[in-house]
Amino acid sequence: MTVQTTVNTYFNYINGEWTPSSTGNVDASVNPANKNEIVGYVQRSSKEDLDKAVAAAKKAQVQWRKLSGPARGEYLYKIANAMEKRIDEIAETMTREMGKTLPEAKGETARGIAILRYYAGEGMRKIGEVIPSSDSEALMFTTRVPLGVVGVITPWNFPVAIPIWKMAPALVYGNTVVLKPAQETAVTAAKIIECMDEAGLPAGVVNMVTGSGSVIGQGIIDHPDVNGITFTGSNQVGKMVGQGALARGAKYQLEMGGKNPVIVLEDADLELAVDATISGGLRSTGQKCTCTSRVFVQRGVYDQFKEKLLAKIKQLKIGNGLDGDTWMGPCASESQLNTVLYYIEKGIEEGATLLYGGGRPEGGEFQNGFYVQPTVFENVSPKMTIAQEEIFGPVLALMKVDTVEEAIALANDVQFGLSASIFTKDISSMLSFINEIEAGLVRINAESAGVELQAPFGGMKQSSSHSREQGQAAIEFFTSIKTVFVKA
Repeated sequence: MTVQTTVNTYFNYINGEWTPSSTGNVDASVNPANKNEIVGYVQRSSKEDLDKAVAAAKKAQVQWRKLSGPARGEYLYKIANAMEKRIDEIAETMTREMGKTLPEAKGETARGIAILRYYAGEGMRKIGEVIPSSDSEALMFTTRVPLGVVGVITPWNFPVAIPIWKMAPALVYGNTVVLKPAQETAVTAAKIIECMDEAGLPAGVVNMVTGSGSVIGQGIIDHPDVNGITFTGSNQVGKMVGQGALARGAKYQLEMGGKNPVIVLEDADLELAVDATISGGLRSTGQKCTCTSRVFVQRGVYDQFKEKLLAKIKQLKIGNGLDGDTWMGPCASESQLNTVLYYIEKGIEEGATLLYGGGRPEGGEFQNGFYVQPTVFENVSPKMTIAQEEIFGPVLALMKVDTVEEAIALANDVQFGLSASIFTKDISSMLSFINEIEAGLVRINAESAGVELQAPFGGMKQSSSHSREQGQAAIEFFTSIKTVFVKA
């Protein structure tokens, strides 16, 4: 699968074989903690390569769908076991390739393993129900059938968990897959596919093609033999996916941006609220769609909350994610670093008060990496750019509020609706928040970034196509209902 030179070259995986792209071109995957270190080379593929992968998936789906759910589940168990044996290698590759700390990377890999085992069990669950017929001599029931070939387009921020939480249900429900991972983390994706290969998946059931979004991503959108597309990424690209899929009648699922609020009321446990705000907003360098971005604090505890927050943020250790004492690693790429710095400058230009951070850390160890300081603003008005647009970086915007009603109204005053949390001991405030907040994931006295694999996940408004991923809800996207009427 690899060509051993000074740095490994990773091929596409098509029809059970590791195959170089038809272009002969590769892209370097760079370590964001040290841009001079190349983690590996990945294929810059063409539409011809994609067509081969889709053809292989279409052919393999004929037999794959005929397997029983439990039989398909057994393959997922085998993949999970293969990943478990290589958990340290996969986690280290992830840290070197996208920058998150090693404990976070190992936790994400463990989560991917758990997702595989969860969906392996789904192969044993019901896929339909009996419905009473008006004809007493007839049997009427529903069953579920796979879509066929599913295109999986995934981002760089969770290079193990997101591909797996899409591929695992797709596979167990009888679909075959063509994966296009983010080019920035395609080496990590290749490690997952290696585990699938080791598990003995039949040729063509899973395929991976790396390359640009404009070629491979667009090719998946347009391909007549791709029956469904599941996408996680930016709103701009997500809308292109949805429009392209709709134009040719393919099923699509979009998970996109967030501008996630935390509300801290006067009766909150401030230590808990501060810790959750830091964890939810700054872990993974703020590169989560569910990360905390806006913090609405009731006026009576604002100064106390701010003091505690800044004191703890100032203690955070920035550095290479492979170092044991690092709390926050670099941005995943130079492009993402520049995006974060742009928004910080925008906040300053529009009149927000910079309380902490706001630039790149100085020192020898930071010179070759894409590092940015955790950043905190106050005196942020709700219509400022940093209060409206997704930054995808470690930037917190603090805003004072007088009431829970005001906080909820301001929290809802954005185009996104992915996750939200509130810190309070008051049941009435909790219930108001649960009922009125416009978000698909609502958390009480917990950080905004928590997602559990067995529960439905997805957003409202511009955060989603209004479908849900993970848990048993995944069956809704990856299958179609077939109603059967039988009369002897």
